[in-house]
Formats: sequence, C-alpha cells, structure tokens
Amino acid sequence: MYFGFGWPRDLETKMISLARSDQSVLGRWWWTVDRWTLAALIGIMSFGILLIQAATPAVALKHGLNNFYFVERHLVMLVPATLMIFGISLLSPQKVRWLSFGLLLLFIPLLMVTPFIGVEIKGATRWIHLPGLSIQSSEFIKPLFAIVAAWLFARQCERKGFPALSVNIALYLLIVVFLLMQPDIGMTVLVSLIWFGQFFLAGLPLALVGICLTGGVSGLFVAYYTFPHFTSRMDRFLSHSGDTYQVDRALDAFMNGGLFGTGPGEGTVKMSIPDAHADFIFAVAGEELGLLWCLVIVSLFAFIVIRGFWRLKQENNLFIVLAVSGLLIEFGLQAVINMASTLRLMPAKGMTLPFISYGGSSLWALALAMGMLLALTRKRFGLNET
Repeated sequence: MYFGFGWPRDLETKMISLARSDQSVLGRWWWTVDRWTLAALIGIMSFGILLIQAATPAVALKHGLNNFYFVERHLVMLVPATLMIFGISLLSPQKVRWLSFGLLLLFIPLLMVTPFIGVEIKGATRWIHLPGLSIQSSEFIKPLFAIVAAWLFARQCERKGFPALSVNIALYLLIVVFLLMQPDIGMTVLVSLIWFGQFFLAGLPLALVGICLTGGVSGLFVAYYTFPHFTSRMDRFLSHSGDTYQVDRALDAFMNGGLFGTGPGEGTVKMSIPDAHADFIFAVAGEELGLLWCLVIVSLFAFIVIRGFWRLKQENNLFIVLAVSGLLIEFGLQAVINMASTLRLMPAKGMTLPFISYGGSSLWALALAMGMLLALTRKRFGLNET
C-alpha cells in the first residue's frame, strides 16, 4: 500500500532491515554507537560555534585582527576534532588501549620538558610553542592517563603477577610532579580526582579512602603556602577582594541576561572581559542567551555524564567500566569547574568549557576523550573485541 508520494510500507521495512544488517564499518558503527551521546555532543558543539561568533569579535578587535579571525580558527580546529571523534569511535576497546599507550609515550616526555622549554604565561609554564602551533601537553595527558590507569587497575584486580599497581602509582606520581613544576594546581587536582575515582571503583579499601582524602586536603594546604599564584586566587575567592575583575564582570553578564538573554551578539559585558572567548565564555552565554538556554547547556553536559554511566550498568569488563568512568569524570568535572568559577562558586581556574571555549589543545584533547568514550560504550552483541 502506498501513502501519498512516499515509499510502500513493505519496501520501507526491507530498507530498514537491510540497514540494520549492514556489516560495513560505517553500518556497524551507526547501529552500535550511542547516538544519543553523539547528538548531545553535536548540540554542545553547535552552542560553541554560536558563542565563539558572539564572543570573539571584541577580542579580535583588541588585538588588531579581523573580526572573524577567531571564528575561522575555531572552525578550522573543529573540523579535525570532529573527524577525530568519528575515527576513534570506530576502534575496538583493545585498539583504544593501544592508542592510549602510544600517545601517552609521546606526551609524557613533552610534559616533562614543558617546565624547561615552555613559554611562561601569567606565572605558569604550560605551553610549548611550535611553528604555527601551541601545545598544552597536560590537556592530552588527562584522557590518555585515564585509559592507561584503567587498564593497570584492571590488571591488578586480575592478580597475574604483573606489578600493575606499583606501575600505576609511579606513573601517577610522575605526572603530578611535572604538573606541579609548571605549576598547574587545577590540572593536578583534576588528574588526581580522575585517578582516585578509578581507584575507588576498582576496590580501594575504605581505610585507604580516608587516607587519600586526608592527603588531598593536606596537599591543598601545602599548595596554598607553596605556590603564590594559588595563594592569590584562594585569597581573592575567600575575601572577595583584590583583582576579581573578570569574575565580577561575569556576574554582571548573568544579571544583564536575565531569563531570556539580550540575544546573540547583543551582549556588552563581553567587551570588557579579556578571556570572554575562553575561560569565561559561559558568561557570554548568560548575557546573550539567558538563564533558560544556560540550563539547556548544563543539561547537555549532565546528560552525557549520566548517559555514559547508565550505559555501564550491564558492562562486565572492568577495564571498560574504569576507563569510561575516568573519561566521564574528566568531562563532567571540567565543565563544572569552568561554570562554577565563572559564577564565583569556586576560585577562578584557567580551564575551558568543553567544546564551547576557544582553544586548540583543549578542543583536540576533548575530541580524543569523547572518541574513546563512544568507542568504549558501543554495543558489542557478545563480540570479543576487548
């Protein structure tokens, strides 16, 4: 039977059946990947393009650049990031593991030389400048270490004689030492939370949980009395005095935006926020899109995290459980830290809002993480791909 100018119903059924039985790489990917998470990521990227267009002309003007300079660069970086997500999501868990090992062997040496050959910006040395490119190796360390640490924890639980836990602890301490040498307290805290979260899920005894929490709090006190820039940020946050200009202007942006916002491109506070396109882009969303659309952005981030953990409820492979958990902790905490610091709910921290803030290293590292997340959460239908 035909319906108007559409296809016959039996032909539609055959086409759907054929599509589901498609054994090509692309066909298997489409029917096994988590399309809801993919859709949420596309939604976040779309908000990113919109907000970069709104926030960057004022920054470009201050630097004497073309109004669309940062917009064009963001799109140029977003294209390979999107291809990276798709390409990595095609991989099996075993290939994700080997990819992480290989890239970690590349980025750990870069992390180690950064304090010595990197460029100092605002009292910290976190970037290595190459011709036409700047690399922040610590951004890539986060997802790569999450995968490798998950494998080492899983191997330790198998108890096959390999000193996986000792190697894991040594690798964690190595990364933390060189992060503190930059210094980058925020990144150190984030990497530590990812690692301890995985350790807890792998069966960390409750006694050690208390010891780790005590050590973490003690570490923050030591950092407060050791690193002047961290001391300054904590003092400004606790006393609400000193140089709080960007945070104050960010709060003004949210007040101006109200419930429905001033409209895309119509905000004015962004003109006076130096990092409106990067660390404080959520303030641009608050002014121009308003509270309701900001809640939509928050909901998209929350959806990806909740959806990811929900996909693990029937997973019996410990490596996948720990690896996905680490990636979700990284993604969720980075978003929370950025938005909370913009709203003065925590000390300001130079951390981007995933897929929305302008930034090359952060964008590509997040694409790497989300590609691996999609690969590890694909339906496998009993296939031995781990």
